Amino acid sequence: MSYDLVIKNGTVIDGSGLPRYRADVGVRHGRIVTIGRIRERARDVVDAEGQVVTPGFVDGHTHMDAQIFWDPLGTSSCWHGITSVVMGNCGFTLAPCAEENKHLVVRNLQRAEDIPPAAMEAGIEWRWTTFPEFLDCLDSLPKGINYGGYVGHSAVRTYVMGERAFEQAASEDDLKAMEREVRDAIRAGAIGFTTSRSPAHETPDGRYVASRLATWNEVRRLVGVMGELNAGLFEIAGEGVDRAPGDPGLRDYHIRLRDLAVETGRPVTFGVFSRRDVPDVWRKYLDLLDETAAAGGRMFAQVHSRSLSALLSFKTQMPFDRLPVWKELRALPLAEQRRRLHDPELRRRLVEASGESDGGRPVGAEARAADYDWLLVFDTVEGPHRTVAEVARERGQHPAETMIDLALARDLDLFFLQPVANEDQDYALELMRHPRAVVTFSDSGAHVSQLMDSSLQTHLLYHWVRRKQAFTLEQAVRMLTLVPATLWGFADRGLIREGMAADLVVFDPETIAAEMPEVVDDLPSGARRLVQRTRGIAATIVNGEVLLRDGKHTGALPGRLLRGPVARRE
Repeated sequence: MSYDLVIKNGTVIDGSGLPRYRADVGVRHGRIVTIGRIRERARDVVDAEGQVVTPGFVDGHTHMDAQIFWDPLGTSSCWHGITSVVMGNCGFTLAPCAEENKHLVVRNLQRAEDIPPAAMEAGIEWRWTTFPEFLDCLDSLPKGINYGGYVGHSAVRTYVMGERAFEQAASEDDLKAMEREVRDAIRAGAIGFTTSRSPAHETPDGRYVASRLATWNEVRRLVGVMGELNAGLFEIAGEGVDRAPGDPGLRDYHIRLRDLAVETGRPVTFGVFSRRDVPDVWRKYLDLLDETAAAGGRMFAQVHSRSLSALLSFKTQMPFDRLPVWKELRALPLAEQRRRLHDPELRRRLVEASGESDGGRPVGAEARAADYDWLLVFDTVEGPHRTVAEVARERGQHPAETMIDLALARDLDLFFLQPVANEDQDYALELMRHPRAVVTFSDSGAHVSQLMDSSLQTHLLYHWVRRKQAFTLEQAVRMLTLVPATLWGFADRGLIREGMAADLVVFDPETIAAEMPEVVDDLPSGARRLVQRTRGIAATIVNGEVLLRDGKHTGALPGRLLRGPVARRE
């Protein structure tokens, strides 16, 4: 037998959790056909001596719906071993929507997910109206990695109701029309249906995103469509009833989620994070997972491998940017900001103003008011990271002045970390270990100037496996491959087995690590975003073709659209 690709001399960690073994892996027509000792010729060979060979990593929580149109590689995800992603989370999708009404879906995405509208305007050629047409458009695009997509509640609502979607409850006719759209989307290959009821999701003018106007009955009706079809997942950004200790609405919300999972028979999923201001609420969510399973429903949590942190810098956002004296400075080019920050009088005014309230409430991952005991100096990837308060006390300075001095010492090329969840890493570890949890939730494609969590999978490998030894490499690989592939229904991915799709990663477990994030201006229209590369990955293989060698694109674009189970059956 001849092969299109052979990965030779590697140590296979197959995704099952079973022990590693030495073997070659042979690929033909995008599928794994041989695992063992291969002597036959191949069109392409990857020498994996001294490296492990694993299935490609799967990320179930991204917002790459817009990015896919201008970035065929899927950066930064592809640099971290991700070969398949699920987009359209939290109710935010680009379809269904006619081109003349695209301002409605852009409004939902712009502030809640920090995707610049100028980039969307310049980078997206609108060639669809319905969700099935949108999937066909995605199918035709060049892709480096694989993409599956949910249909989003906010898009469905604005498609049916127009401006009324931001103002009022749906009528019976509206509900029936929305049910038709969800049904058509699932039949065409949507992975599921998503919504947001989160108080953190607002439009640029401070209104609710469209899905937040929906009653719970509207949510039940639309998830019920998937129940009728016996297909699709339901993902939800929650109601915010867990942000205050002892909120009586939390139990009611949990009962509604449990009952929805049981009555529709569809898996329900959401993010779970620990938060220092409500330190025990996350345990109630874990209890809900087990309670739902006992009642006959399916439910799983999406968890993170580290703290969920906003990245702050003078090149992107700072906690003070909306304060008048700071706003005036931050409107200037970076070089001029650098010059003026040496002016003692301006520095005095900036420091003095830093304690003022800007009167605004952060949305999504926007910078919060500065809490210097929880602002970390992000000078290395791994850390440990000192707090701004600690450094300021040593210097005898106001913490805002310390931030200015530290940034100037790095030519304003310094990040600060502002944790907003998972501050306690012991809790983060407990969440990852829960049997009904999956490590995902990168939010890749969204919060482009605020977050950089595309590296959460590699963080698991270099921090929790290599440094902390909290998991074996076999356990961690399973957490990143078979577990998410199974939960999202990608039956032919997530394992190294004959007949499976040849999505593979070849890496050195002793050196794999994320590099420092960077700020680049590479979005359409020149808009700014954060990116992060990794080291230690020798090859990333998608559908049997080498996409990246040592982090460099080979020119291949082998990615595919991953349609849901109804479309595959029909």
